[in-house]
Amino acid sequence: MSTSAVVMMIIALLAVWGGLGLALLNLKRHPEAIDDEEADAVLHDGASVSPLR
Repeated sequence: MSTSAVVMMIIALLAVWGGLGLALLNLKRHPEAIDDEEADAVLHDGASVSPLR
């Protein structure tokens, strides 16, 4: 592999994995709230989950 190919591969890997890491960090900081309808569906399935508000 040439030097330019290695550099482009590293840039692409950083973009993909960095984007994934930032997305996970964003979800950890700001979790999605569960709607009342979703909470009812989860509760009817046998799990006990309280909605995030």
